[in-house]
Amino acid sequence: MKLHTIRLPHFNASAEMPTVRSITPPRVVISMSQHGGVPCTPLVKVGDEVKTGQLIGTSDAVISAPVHSSITGTVTGITDIISIAGKRNTALVIEAAFQQTLHESIKPPVVTGRETFIQAVKDSGSVGLGGAGFPTYVKLNYDPKQYNIDTLLVNAAECEPFITSDYRALVEQSNELIDGIKLLKKYLGIEKAYIGIEADKPRAITHLTDLCESEQDIYVKKLPSAYPQGAEKVLIYNITGRVLKEGELPMSVNCLVMNCSSVIFISEYIKTGIPLIKRRLTLDGSIVNKPVNVNVPVGTQLSELIKFLNLKKTPERVIFGGPMMGSSIYDPEMPIMKTNNAVLFFDKTAAGQEPTPCIRCGRCVRACSMNLMPTGLESAYDAKDLERLKKLKVNICMNCGACSYVCPAKRNLSEKNQLAKILLRNGG
Repeated sequence: MKLHTIRLPHFNASAEMPTVRSITPPRVVISMSQHGGVPCTPLVKVGDEVKTGQLIGTSDAVISAPVHSSITGTVTGITDIISIAGKRNTALVIEAAFQQTLHESIKPPVVTGRETFIQAVKDSGSVGLGGAGFPTYVKLNYDPKQYNIDTLLVNAAECEPFITSDYRALVEQSNELIDGIKLLKKYLGIEKAYIGIEADKPRAITHLTDLCESEQDIYVKKLPSAYPQGAEKVLIYNITGRVLKEGELPMSVNCLVMNCSSVIFISEYIKTGIPLIKRRLTLDGSIVNKPVNVNVPVGTQLSELIKFLNLKKTPERVIFGGPMMGSSIYDPEMPIMKTNNAVLFFDKTAAGQEPTPCIRCGRCVRACSMNLMPTGLESAYDAKDLERLKKLKVNICMNCGACSYVCPAKRNLSEKNQLAKILLRNGG
């Protein structure tokens, strides 16, 4: 099977700059929906004082992850915010105290085996840090009798332009990465692990290869520097040669895929007991004077990042994530979520460029790593033809955006695919 890829400019100006320690915002706005799954219910009320790391939201649902306070302060509001996906979610507003203090419950978890390890990951509030935000403990809590997971794939490809937060994690926290891999191998009984890194990151490849020489069954795999190398299906195929079919999860091909920052966080949590309350972000874009990676508390508002950066001019477009798969932000008070890895600021946008008729050049077909027919899918969606959408396998689209990127007619191909999936889920 041949996987199609495209070449993108990297714009990785922040790659070799050490991560700035932290931004301390005057307040945070923490959504009770920080993950894929059921939102949490607040455990505190207006007027309550909270400490850093304190549990402030939880749910009894299986697909959920607890939420913790990222700062010490006072709860001054319980409000609604509109998520990037357009959903209304409950959020807590916490005004920062002068002194920041860890909550007294913070301590390293006691891990004695598989069950206590998975429980610890659940208590940590860990979610997938590669963007999807699926609760990590759910991914780890597979039935070993049903799925014989023999390979852990650590996704360190980071193939979108501008984003270097995972790269800085590889360079600055390589020992934590190896420790996290060993924990996963030990408690889940996984035989071997591969760290997949794109070829344009030679420093990380060399450093981690040297570290892995003294480790058993942990290897570094150099991947082609192409997009979308970090997509789950692409990563699995390029490292193991296994093909993930439509509707299957990685465990169907005996693989567990985890983002490198997720693995690092698990290592940190097992050592310290500090839950997922901060994120390393790449701050970059055409109007950023000095691109940088910075650690910020979850719930830090976009306006605070703008103050921190001292931009060249007022941004015309702000993107959470990368330019290919990220989302444009309309609200300057939008808070940072656990799943964010970058915020990009631009002065010029593609807004106003109307699509022109398809010229049947075939570029979108050649660009699709899943061998789909984007123009056919667009036509089927416009006609609301559910059967044709199924036949053309729209559900295996990864939303990588490659088809829209290469289209000379500027057609909204990738966007139509996502709308088509929603149309199918809703039965028309």
